[in-house]
Amino acid sequence: MKFACTNCLVPFLASLLLAMVAPLAAQAQLVSGLQGASGSTIGPDGAIYVTEGAAGRLTRVDPWSGDTTTYATGLPPSLIGIGGAVDIAFVDEVAYVLVTLADFDVGGTHPSGIYRMDSPDSFSLVADISGYALSNPPATDFFVPTGVQYAMEPFRGGFLVTDGHHNRVYWIRLDGTVTEFNVFGNIVPTGLAVHGKTVYMAEAGPTPHDPENGKVVAFEPKSLTPVEIASGAPLLVDVEFGLGRSLYALAQGEWSGQFGGDGSPADPFTGSLVEVNEDGTLTVLAEGLNQPTSMEFIGNTAYIVTLGGDILKLDNVSSPPYGRGRRH
Repeated sequence: MKFACTNCLVPFLASLLLAMVAPLAAQAQLVSGLQGASGSTIGPDGAIYVTEGAAGRLTRVDPWSGDTTTYATGLPPSLIGIGGAVDIAFVDEVAYVLVTLADFDVGGTHPSGIYRMDSPDSFSLVADISGYALSNPPATDFFVPTGVQYAMEPFRGGFLVTDGHHNRVYWIRLDGTVTEFNVFGNIVPTGLAVHGKTVYMAEAGPTPHDPENGKVVAFEPKSLTPVEIASGAPLLVDVEFGLGRSLYALAQGEWSGQFGGDGSPADPFTGSLVEVNEDGTLTVLAEGLNQPTSMEFIGNTAYIVTLGGDILKLDNVSSPPYGRGRRH
């Protein structure tokens, strides 16, 4: 479920940026059968929590056994094959869920925004992103008036939210106030990570999501101009820290448009997990991933959620002492 708008060339540089290849991490399927899986987080109890957009629910996953239990239901389901509940985060042990593509512009009745879990089968709308987007349309081209939000990350008592279609990041307070935090050209912002005051963001890049446009950038509240940290992987969808503050990115893979136009996913089994290096290159740690959407780290193990409903477990991702890449 990635979103894009323009074309670009595929230079020889892309192959150089991914030239560093470490021994590939072994993959094991921890979970299968999730419905419309997308976003994920590590909960207060150390378990993995995943959104199932097609089912309108949250699922708890034991990271060691792979056992799954329904954590909550009652969220707006996806209406067009993507969207619905797409990400989750906890604040003070309360679950908040990002919902997108559920409003009138796709035939629904639920505002895109952040919903708070009130009980195992009840949610309340906290922040109406649809309303803000309609009142404040972006400067870049768009065809979905309410936007296509992708990821959320706790930040300064609220949340940062990326909109990959409207090309901006929102800052949303727990009282529901929505403001623009950062605005971009057509770069397609996706996954987020925060370390201190610094925000790290993945860019999928515009259609056709060429590798040189798949970037990890960083910016801060007092200096919102993004600084490129690394680039070179096609259709980046997430960025996360591992052990020792090593930085990793998740690429959904090569995009041919065979599943539709702008906003359609990458080709199957072309995704990869990469590590960010100090020189701005990326080291491939796992490849052949089937349309990954998000990832989490527990210790030195990566857990990767895929659009097809799997969670993959990759042990010993970093080499001692916790990776070769960039530290923050």
